[in-house]
Amino acid sequence: MAEHKSPSGQVQYVGTGRRKCAVARVFLRPGEGKITINGRTPEDYFPTSAHRLRITQPLQVTDATEKFDLVVLTNGGGLNGQADAIRMGLARALQDFDLELRQILKKEGFLRRDPRKHERKKYGRPGARKRFQYSKR
Repeated sequence: MAEHKSPSGQVQYVGTGRRKCAVARVFLRPGEGKITINGRTPEDYFPTSAHRLRITQPLQVTDATEKFDLVVLTNGGGLNGQADAIRMGLARALQDFDLELRQILKKEGFLRRDPRKHERKKYGRPGARKRFQYSKR
C-alpha cells in the first residue's frame, strides 16, 4: 500500500478495519487532530468515553494525536464492533504512513483482527446454546 490522493488532491493514507460484522474505512490526512465519523463528531457518534478512547489508542501509542485528521466511514455491527474496526483501520493507515510504526502497533495488538463473531441460533433451541427448561413430568 501507499499514499493516495483524496478527491480534493490532498495526500491521505487509507486503512480498512473489521470486527464482528462492522467494517470501517479510515482516511488519515495531515492535520491538527480533527476526527469525523460518518460526518459526525466522536462525541456525537459514540455515547461512551470508552469507545472514544478505544478509537484513538493507535494515535496515542505512536504520539501522533495532533498530526493527523481522521475521516472514518463505518457501517454494520454495533458500536463496540465499529469502535474496534476503527481502531484496526487506523492502525493499518498509520502503518501505511510509516512502516517503522508497525512494531509498536503490532506489539499493542492493534493489527490483529479479533476473530470472535456472533454464534448463530440453532434450530430447535431458543438461542445459540441455550436449551428449553427440562421438565421431568
